[in-house]
Amino acid sequence: MDTDYFHELQRDYNWSGDSKWLAFSRTLPNRMHAIFVYSLEDGKTHQITDGMSDARRPAFDHDGQYLYFTASTNFGPTSSGLDMTSDEHEVTSTVYLAVLPNNIPSPLAPESDEEKAPGEGAAAETPGRGGRGGGVAPEAPPKPVRIDFDKIEQRIVALPLPARNYGALATGRTGIVFVTEAAAGGGRGAGGGSSLVRFDLKLRKTETLGTGIASFDLSANGDKMLLRMGGAGAGRGGRGAAAGAPAGPQFVIVASATPVKAGEGALKLNDVEALVDPVAEWKQMYREVWRIERSYFYDPNLHGVNVADQEKAYEKYLDSLSSRADLNYIFHDMLSEMTVGHLRGGGGNIPTAHPIPGGMLGADYEIANDHYRFRRIYTGENWNPELQGPLSAPGLNVSAGEYLLSVNGEELTAKEDVQKLLENTSGKHVVLRVGADPTGAGAREITVVPVANELQLRHQAWVEDNRRLVDKLSGGKLAYVYMPDTGQGGLTSFTRYYFAQTDKQGLVLDERFNSGGQVADYVIEVLNRQLLGWWSPRYGAIYRSPAAAILGPKVMVINEMAGSGGDAMPWMFHATKTGTLVGKRTWGGLVGIGTYPTLMDGGTVTAPDFGFFNPNNQWDVENKGVTPDVEVEMDPKAVAEGHDPQLERAVAVALQELKNHPVPEPHRPDFPNYQRTVRTSTGAAGGGGN
Repeated sequence: MDTDYFHELQRDYNWSGDSKWLAFSRTLPNRMHAIFVYSLEDGKTHQITDGMSDARRPAFDHDGQYLYFTASTNFGPTSSGLDMTSDEHEVTSTVYLAVLPNNIPSPLAPESDEEKAPGEGAAAETPGRGGRGGGVAPEAPPKPVRIDFDKIEQRIVALPLPARNYGALATGRTGIVFVTEAAAGGGRGAGGGSSLVRFDLKLRKTETLGTGIASFDLSANGDKMLLRMGGAGAGRGGRGAAAGAPAGPQFVIVASATPVKAGEGALKLNDVEALVDPVAEWKQMYREVWRIERSYFYDPNLHGVNVADQEKAYEKYLDSLSSRADLNYIFHDMLSEMTVGHLRGGGGNIPTAHPIPGGMLGADYEIANDHYRFRRIYTGENWNPELQGPLSAPGLNVSAGEYLLSVNGEELTAKEDVQKLLENTSGKHVVLRVGADPTGAGAREITVVPVANELQLRHQAWVEDNRRLVDKLSGGKLAYVYMPDTGQGGLTSFTRYYFAQTDKQGLVLDERFNSGGQVADYVIEVLNRQLLGWWSPRYGAIYRSPAAAILGPKVMVINEMAGSGGDAMPWMFHATKTGTLVGKRTWGGLVGIGTYPTLMDGGTVTAPDFGFFNPNNQWDVENKGVTPDVEVEMDPKAVAEGHDPQLERAVAVALQELKNHPVPEPHRPDFPNYQRTVRTSTGAAGGGGN
């Protein structure tokens, strides 16, 4: 019937009440989505919106006279989710309706302010066909839907709803529209759910029905709705949930005309069980995995793998499997023949032990005088809720060199494991006794709140240590920026550290251990900003355009643990001649992964479905990585002595380039004098002679 230009998985469609029209959105060559309708009677497809905005979520009104949809006019910079530039913009949309037949007026035409006669208005509404009072009458047969395509673009009107980040859209009874609205900043990766808003076209009023809603579905007559509560981030086990919170999402069934009340309509699903035959499931999933690879892998020939032979070769192991984990092992083994990065599987119905949380103090210890002594305390950033160091809270005043003598009243010596005493203490108040004397003389008690994981504290300390080292080695001339990935974490880190150091003359960008994500085109664009001019104010310092730029040399540090987006960024850095690459060759995985069907027990397998080739029409990076301009090994002896050979070499390279190519400095010219002096030999200028 129709094909999406970029072959996106199409789920954005809606049937008319008479089942003769299908409305859907699809991607155009400009990457915008447009609304189309397909007629089952004549087999023709018609475009409704013009493609100059991103239009999605079509839904027919109950009576079939209108087609609702959302459209955004600021979607353009975000049109490719693969590009990091798409993360820099908050997309908003507006809700519209298209009047389908050409013989009825707009439902939003100006209303008369004259008082209605008795019997007019809401009281005259047909029972059961809209509004809140007619839910009990029998449903009338659906009306035939008529669409006049001539000049339909002139019959599109905006609903009186503010521009927001709208998600799902659905229609209930006639003139009733439901939309979900994400909170500000609730873009990609945001949790917490959305608000569900009900709009009454006849009354032209909106009402918020609930918040924290991940998704919703309406009943056929629009009177009831099924809500999935708990936000987009809720999942199995609720790893990040507060103690005592229900695991995973919660489902409720409530009326669609009134706000949701806490606890109302909750479905009790804890006792729902399913009887399964694991061996039969494993065999089905084995065949399903090969089907996924055949359908989605970017190379139809699967890098030369004969699928029939491979499927037959490994099938003989299925009868000997004893667990779901064994099946994952088979998946990894058989798919490795395709020789490509990003190809992996995991999950499934695998029993897991109930984890007991630990407790971490954010410190390095050393043993001295038969006691634990703090060697280093990780301070984190106490102003940042995600980076609070347990021992660095205001008023504690714990210092390196002090001893940890007891935990919650239990004495601690070198014979004990400190983590044993801290077990199950994360997020709880713990009393420690600390002091400068291992005998306990002068010791004091403090109350701390251990954390479950020190990774972010230690990572932040590593980044800050590197930044201080670069600043010291360069005499304050060079900035240091670390990017842990090319997703939201990397964008956040780059935005924070790069623009705070635009007073520096050059840059060391560290992407070692970069775990990838998107394509960091935004970073490359920013790094390549060039001087366009200077501005001289009456008071204050001269400044430049662009102001948010580092104009001197750039050096990127790479290693073999950086891959995917961490491969793409140094490749683009080198291809655009942005600067010098220092370190070791990157991982070499640039055939990307998208979305694939989930296996029947919740397990997954990827099928990398888009491969990278360069402007010279050659496959690139995959299975070979990005080679540095200056190769530097992390010599174990030097590292053990506290050195970072790669970072130190990067600083040296940047300083040499800075010496060879100094950063331009402003030299304000003399101020202009636009007055003209007219010289005359006798008399006034222009005089009449003698």
